[in-house]
Amino acid sequence: MESRLVVNLDALSRTVNAGIVVGIPVFFAFGHYVSFYFHFLTVAFILLALLNLFYKHVQKPHTLLANYGLIAQFRYLTESVGPELRQYLFSGDTEERPFTRIDRSEVYRKAKNVDSSSAFGSVRDLPHEPLLLRHSLFPVKREEIVPFSLTFGEERGLEKRHTMHSPILISAMSYGALGKRAVMALSRGARKAGILLNTGEGGFPKYHLQEGADLIFQMGTAKFGVRTESGELDEKKLTEVASLGAVKMIEIKFSQGAKPGKGGLLPQEKISPEIASLRGISPTQDFLSPSSHAECVDAASSAAFVKRVQDLSQLPVGVKMCLGREEEFVQLIDAFMEQDRFPDYLVIDGAEGGTGAAPKSFMDDLGVPIFSALPFVQNHLQQKGVRNRLKLIASGKLINPGSQIRALCLGADAVYTARGFMLALGCIQALQCNSNSCPTGIATHNPHLEHGLDVVDKAQRVYYYVKNLEKDLYEICAAMGHKDLKELSAEDLFQKQEERSCTK
Repeated sequence: MESRLVVNLDALSRTVNAGIVVGIPVFFAFGHYVSFYFHFLTVAFILLALLNLFYKHVQKPHTLLANYGLIAQFRYLTESVGPELRQYLFSGDTEERPFTRIDRSEVYRKAKNVDSSSAFGSVRDLPHEPLLLRHSLFPVKREEIVPFSLTFGEERGLEKRHTMHSPILISAMSYGALGKRAVMALSRGARKAGILLNTGEGGFPKYHLQEGADLIFQMGTAKFGVRTESGELDEKKLTEVASLGAVKMIEIKFSQGAKPGKGGLLPQEKISPEIASLRGISPTQDFLSPSSHAECVDAASSAAFVKRVQDLSQLPVGVKMCLGREEEFVQLIDAFMEQDRFPDYLVIDGAEGGTGAAPKSFMDDLGVPIFSALPFVQNHLQQKGVRNRLKLIASGKLINPGSQIRALCLGADAVYTARGFMLALGCIQALQCNSNSCPTGIATHNPHLEHGLDVVDKAQRVYYYVKNLEKDLYEICAAMGHKDLKELSAEDLFQKQEERSCTK
């Protein structure tokens, strides 16, 4: 049992908000019967009540104010003096986990489209950073940069190939892991920014579809939305999903960086009739996802399953996985070569990836980090002469342009981020994603908490986050002496001596 002090913010806000309303007639009565001076408090409480009303029901940009009213203002007041408090009393700007304050602040500022520059030098310990970017003495002019373009399915000559014009994709987040308003905001923002949105393994993408984004339908080991009663692939359901105009690609999840080799548990208490319907499961009992696909028992059957999904969907089909045993990855690539059919793209998810819920030991101790996994995958595909048969996407804590450029240098064609977009929606890293009590209304289905998340405002933040990321990526690329993000390579990285073996 945890011993830390836990403040029930919801109960506290309800008490304070009710107290403000009750205080008005109380002080009015005191002013009438005891002393006129109590009317000053009456006026003050009326003003507080009006301010509270504005916070909760009129303003839209701040979810915390909409959910908790006046009491949430104390958070913003504390945050405004946070740097000073941390400087003398608490942790430094680079000490918080999993994302430091400076990392989160950069995302917030990009999402709000405000200046994200800083002064007086880097606060990072640069001599101990394992990977730094090499600039050029002869930078390219920004206007000479080639606009990004990447086409999935061209290697197989697909009729329904998909071209994206941003190196950034929204990583898998399902309706279930996120509330419907958060999903709708992501979808609307993705449509506006012109990027792909991964549905996560939540079954039929009802709320992802609602706002018009181009989608990647993810099929996890439970095959939510496309499963038979026995848990195998329902070909008819998959064909129906693939026929949706908004679904541009299919992604088969073999494993996830935050919990590789582990299936998820969905408690019966969280399975609403709607979620049960979308996922094709029973609402009356807990659901445990299998640790792997029933059809995939070895490398050969896994490659055959990918081919089957490709033939059924007639869409670009990718595979998501966290690198574990290198020899098993080698066997999988050999199987693809023997069957002369590769996935259209491969997602490598680092062990530092996030999730709504996972055993702590899985998050801390299993999987290979992204900047160690990517070089191995890239080099092996090149050595086998098959790198041109598929696209490579990197995933795992890639929320800012520096980490994303590093991934592109190490072989990725594009990058996924999920938590970056959660921060863009207003996530404050409360670490309550698994408790249905997310204070910003993102990772919860509590109507009281969700109502403060304004879809229009948050969608705009998603758009700004993408556009400001792209701006930084292009500018860094130019500073490194390249006209095209596709020209980046491991030669553009400065590595500490002990880290160089990772990319050989």
